[in-house]
Amino acid sequence: MAAEHPRGKMFRVLVPHQHSRVTYVELFFDLVFVYAVTQISHFLLGRFTGIGAIETGILFLAVWWVWVYTAWVTNWLDPEKTPVRVLLFGLMLAGLVISMSIPRAFEDRGLWFAIAYAAMQVGRTGFWLLVTPAARRVVRLNAARILCWLCASAVLWVLGGLAEGQQRLIFWGLALTVEYISPAVRFWTPGLGASTVQDWTVEGGHMAERCAGFIIIALGESIVVSGATFADLDWTGINVAAFGCAFIGTVGMWAIYFNRGAEAGSELISASSESGRVARSAYTYMHMPIVAGIILSAVGDEIVLKHPLGHSDWTAMATTVGGPFIFLLGSILFKREIRGFLQLSHGFGMLVLIALAWFGSELSPLLVSTLSSAVLVIVAVWESLSLRPKPEAHASATSA
Repeated sequence: MAAEHPRGKMFRVLVPHQHSRVTYVELFFDLVFVYAVTQISHFLLGRFTGIGAIETGILFLAVWWVWVYTAWVTNWLDPEKTPVRVLLFGLMLAGLVISMSIPRAFEDRGLWFAIAYAAMQVGRTGFWLLVTPAARRVVRLNAARILCWLCASAVLWVLGGLAEGQQRLIFWGLALTVEYISPAVRFWTPGLGASTVQDWTVEGGHMAERCAGFIIIALGESIVVSGATFADLDWTGINVAAFGCAFIGTVGMWAIYFNRGAEAGSELISASSESGRVARSAYTYMHMPIVAGIILSAVGDEIVLKHPLGHSDWTAMATTVGGPFIFLLGSILFKREIRGFLQLSHGFGMLVLIALAWFGSELSPLLVSTLSSAVLVIVAVWESLSLRPKPEAHASATSA
């Protein structure tokens, strides 16, 4: 049936100079990942050790990767078509299994997590291959290459689910390594060759909006965690101040990403002749530290709300300083990709956070949180002012 249409009945119809909108079913699908992000932050909070951090990292990388791969495929396929919607509903169910398995993924629910994850990756890509018309040979080859890589990693995921302890960490670490390096080697597969950047061409505005939506998910989780924690506390002056700092820090991160970066990224990828390359580097890889920094900051907000006074231990420092630092690191790399230069404001903020980490253990968690939030606000304001159109340029444009 798909072959009757030049692009395939299941593919989006692209209109020149017009963005493909994010559909309601895609937003509905994203609700599962609100839950997943919350589970990840709670997982880290309950296992704040070296091994716990590694386990959290593996779970986060898996959740991000399965979401972003789905964003790529729904950039090509049309979610308004009933079979594609059914696919997304099935992926939602598997995503719920993943989310519910996260708290005990390294205990008795590892196999549940692994099977659900592998089913999402393999099933979605297999569907894409199946509905691609034979006439679109290049697209079919691209889907086949990706499917081969995901089938190989799926074996490692399931083996890890069957294993225990460190063996599970090793298998799942290898599975993620296979998946994360595959785009870098352009999914080279024996007998099928390698994909080209042109094979990954995407509708840029849609991809930018999808990734911006995930940033909203992470920021929303931060607000929910802060609000839920604060609601259970006595509303004393100290606790109100801690809640205020958490909120201001979240607003600062929103401003840094959305006030200038999101729009510039959308414009660049929409106009780029290599939209696939931009989507791979700026959105697939460089958004990871942005999201990770937001999640880590949310964990820090909860720690500060529960223990605002006294000296800051390493967990408080790692979250209240490390979270904003990782967020700024991801932001400066993302904006370097879309603007071609490093943002001085972001570099300044990162240096200040490094200095704060040096002596912050002598300060209270509340004070460290206050200073970190202030850094984020300063970076946001600095960037906004530095990127304002110059008066003479504005006047020339008006007269013209």
